[in-house]
Amino acid sequence: MAHHPLLKPSSLRKWLSVLTLGLILFYTVSFLLLPSGKTRTLIPALSPPCDPTTGRWSRDLRNPNRSLYDSTCPFQRNAWNCLRNGRDHMEEINSWVWVPDRCGGDPLPRIDPGVFLEAMRGRRIGFVGDSLNENFFVALLCTLRSVDGGARKWKRKGAWRGGYFPKFDVIVGYHRAVLLAKYTWQPVDHSTHLAEDGIKGIYKVDVDIAADDWANITKFYDVLVFNTGHWWGPDKFPKETPLVFYSEGRPIKPPLGIFDGLKVVLRSMVSYVEREVPKSTLKLWRTQSPRHFYGGEWDHNGSCLFDEPLKQNELDSWFDPRNRGVNKEAREVNSVIQEALLGKDIELLNLTHLSEFRADAHPAIWLGKKDAVAKWGQDCMHWCLPGLPDTWVDILAARIMHYLEAG
Repeated sequence: MAHHPLLKPSSLRKWLSVLTLGLILFYTVSFLLLPSGKTRTLIPALSPPCDPTTGRWSRDLRNPNRSLYDSTCPFQRNAWNCLRNGRDHMEEINSWVWVPDRCGGDPLPRIDPGVFLEAMRGRRIGFVGDSLNENFFVALLCTLRSVDGGARKWKRKGAWRGGYFPKFDVIVGYHRAVLLAKYTWQPVDHSTHLAEDGIKGIYKVDVDIAADDWANITKFYDVLVFNTGHWWGPDKFPKETPLVFYSEGRPIKPPLGIFDGLKVVLRSMVSYVEREVPKSTLKLWRTQSPRHFYGGEWDHNGSCLFDEPLKQNELDSWFDPRNRGVNKEAREVNSVIQEALLGKDIELLNLTHLSEFRADAHPAIWLGKKDAVAKWGQDCMHWCLPGLPDTWVDILAARIMHYLEAG
């Protein structure tokens, strides 16, 4: 072997030793970051043509309870803590696994919380939106706490709630902004004609101004997950307290209905995200979480006392807007979200279809307070924890790991 003209034999041997050690370290780290089974970074299981958004639910009889946390998680919210509230069929709820299409017939791999947190070391994940994003956020916090018992509550940067994982220096925060845009209550002066129409006041929505809850955190997080849509209905803003849309400080003329207002706000908020959030930040927009009210709306005896998922052939009768059912909202809003994101630097995190099946996984009547159902009706909108949102966490973790691997 010819020696390099600038290296003595002893130097060459030293250089080769360093190179060999470097290669060993490289492949060791690669092995740890790439999956050797179904609980690593999840990247191969979700690589094209594998699509986690379509598939079927199958019961895992070998491992009937796949939960990584229980009712003692300090981040739990009372109404979603179905284990503590004694909800029926919790073991069955958590025995179902999502089997994506075109993925070799294997169930969706579970997140490995330790590997995930190590990959996220020193980084931050933010959720922005309504309580369905909070439901998602709590599932992630409780999952990650299973490997960091020192996790503690965190509430800074205007966050509604948050968690800090000291072993890995990771922050996960939630910013409550139900419309994303700024909105303020303005009571009606009873000397005006508006009061004669039974209007108590209006909620002024500034379509071109992001809500204070998240407007200033756009550069703080490495990953941002947005949602809105569940508050855009007459149950939240009835005719006596309507939404009135403003642009550049002036009322939009002619006045917009609530659904057209949603379209305008989505376009505006997506533009704000594109303008204010760094290109290097992973930006995800979660599609709608479907409701499962059967027999009526939430305030008209709507119920979700189911003990198994819906069948594929039942979904359209429940959710297709053409059927005008009480659960049509998810697909209607999804079409508006998809339109707003066309050509934008924000990825769609499609979790709707897999969730449509799970009529069995809501808190229903087990809400932790004896008068809650009488006051609010059954909860057929949010989800039990542990439960369906843990599958959302698996999909989110896979996407984040892929983002980190891509640098």
